[in-house]
Amino acid sequence: MIIGVDSPLPPQRTGVADYTAALLPALRRFGSVEANPARAGVWLYHLGNNQLHRESYRRALARPGIVVLHDAVLQHLFLGSLTEREYIEEFIYNYGEWHRGFAEELWRGRASSGLSRRYYAYPMLRRIAETSRAVVVHNPAAVRMVREHAPGGRIVEIPHLFSPPVLPDDAEVQGLRERLGLSTRHVLFGVFGYLRETKRVMNILRAFGAARRVARYASLLVAGDFVSSDLARAAEPLLRTTGVLRLGHLPANEFWRAAAATDVCLNLRDPAAGETSGISVRFMGLGKAVMVTEGEETSRYPETACLRIPRGVAERDGLTEHGILLASSPQTAREIGKRGAGHIHSFHSLDRVAERYWETLCASGS
Repeated sequence: MIIGVDSPLPPQRTGVADYTAALLPALRRFGSVEANPARAGVWLYHLGNNQLHRESYRRALARPGIVVLHDAVLQHLFLGSLTEREYIEEFIYNYGEWHRGFAEELWRGRASSGLSRRYYAYPMLRRIAETSRAVVVHNPAAVRMVREHAPGGRIVEIPHLFSPPVLPDDAEVQGLRERLGLSTRHVLFGVFGYLRETKRVMNILRAFGAARRVARYASLLVAGDFVSSDLARAAEPLLRTTGVLRLGHLPANEFWRAAAATDVCLNLRDPAAGETSGISVRFMGLGKAVMVTEGEETSRYPETACLRIPRGVAERDGLTEHGILLASSPQTAREIGKRGAGHIHSFHSLDRVAERYWETLCASGS
């Protein structure tokens, strides 16, 4: 039996493509697995909440298989791929005719959908969850969201994978730190990936400014492309402040060099879309301290393996306080990173994750 994997793949610049590229060779140790074939006995679809996944979503409905929801909110996929009439009908299919007026309101206000919490409160998962043989998710928040839309569906929680990279040598890492103007005393905090409002970039920049007034050897690297031009304009003055360093999109080898040079990763999500961040898993796997947003999405991480930042009004104070702590005590950051690495290598290893996928595929193909 051929397992068909329907997903974006590199060089497309998306975490789902990187995830699939890492998973494919691990699955092939168990049997015949092909990427995007014409025909297959069982299909494994990788879906995210953007337009790269529009055709995969349609194929997943036409020839049902197992769906991996890397985001458990598909609201923005529909806002970008459906007409107004189609969007409203899809919303009604999920939540009932009495929500027609609200669906019309959401469509009219879609320009603010990237940050407005009300869009994240309506994941619109019913059709794909009811149609699929099984739905794979990566955390308890996503389990809950799928179950709310399809109580009778089969839901399988499989941890997000960690595929150990080939890391640059110490000389390369030190060379990067020197080019960034960092001494051995500096503690480098980093924000990586696509820079959007939900990653709390503005609060991170403001909290860093407050922390640096106390911890003068703290530096902040902001690496990645801004998704929103409005956010880029708002952030520009803060990006020019002392101690803030800026890099654009990083290809894989440059990403791992920057990751190795970083002491603490800041990887927040609010509002969240039921996703498990691949960046958090990568940095924890490397033994780096990671700050994450407190919530169901991160609840599987042990309390001592990361630093949790509260949502809402306490977010900036939490970032500032933790930033001062880690900048003043690098040993604390290293200890948190060590515990995080132990968790990731135990529960997120590529071999263990691939085995869970294969069990799910075999059960769904019988």
